[in-house]
Amino acid sequence: MKKTTALRQMLSGSDIHVAPGVYDGMTARLAEQAGFKLIYASGGAIARSCGFPDIGMLSFSEVLHRLEQMVEVTQVPIIADADTGFGNAINVSRTVKAFERAGVAALHLEDQTFPKRCGHLNDKSLVSTQEMVHKIRVAKDSQTDPDFTLIARTDAIAVEGFDAAMERSHAYLAAGADVIFVEAPETIEQIELIAKYIKQPKLINMFHSGKTPLVSKDRLQALGYKFIIIPSDLQRATIHACQHTLRTILEQGDSGSIAEQMVSFAERERIINTHAYLDLDLGYGRN
Repeated sequence: MKKTTALRQMLSGSDIHVAPGVYDGMTARLAEQAGFKLIYASGGAIARSCGFPDIGMLSFSEVLHRLEQMVEVTQVPIIADADTGFGNAINVSRTVKAFERAGVAALHLEDQTFPKRCGHLNDKSLVSTQEMVHKIRVAKDSQTDPDFTLIARTDAIAVEGFDAAMERSHAYLAAGADVIFVEAPETIEQIELIAKYIKQPKLINMFHSGKTPLVSKDRLQALGYKFIIIPSDLQRATIHACQHTLRTILEQGDSGSIAEQMVSFAERERIINTHAYLDLDLGYGRN
């Protein structure tokens, strides 16, 4: 089954699906091996993995290259963060075509101005509803796979208020968006009202210490949300583990005292599937 079709089946089913945020081939592999049936390629996490903040500093090509790596080493559908589409409607068209060719199953576009900011940072600014509607129409017209899913994100709550976010959401759905993503609701009441006012498929961003309060998966499913993305938790855990290991090596000269906190050499090679690649090479060599 195509990954786009698998995602469409998730969209039409009754379950809610959690997608952890990944940022390279290794973390994508780990998420799939952990049992997740859906992965989120976080633009913010990709940027930070390059050493930059999530403020639109990475180029279209840099993000696309990372997506290609993730797709190559996994079998589950990937939702990709396409930020603002990397520019105007012309850029959006190219982004959709390239992301679809890369093999992701869905992407989300947001209504911030370019360059954008992380959805939980302050001082965001938005394009007009009319401009975003045009981008969505162009994005839909640029698809070649009818199962490819277009998610429209609005950051309007922080800029124009909750009512404006609802108005924009309905306009984006009317323009052809398959799923709505209202970024950074600030209260449980807002999360509930989004579900009340938007009956179409919805995605929500859930992570500890952001502007949005944590709500259980079961409660979100009861409210009608289809997808939960958790963009940065894996990266934040990785940062903490790296800092701890680096302190140990700096103080002690090696990592022997925390060996039980790391995977072994052999386990790392199993995760990355080294033997399968080497067997492929040996097999051709024997012929």
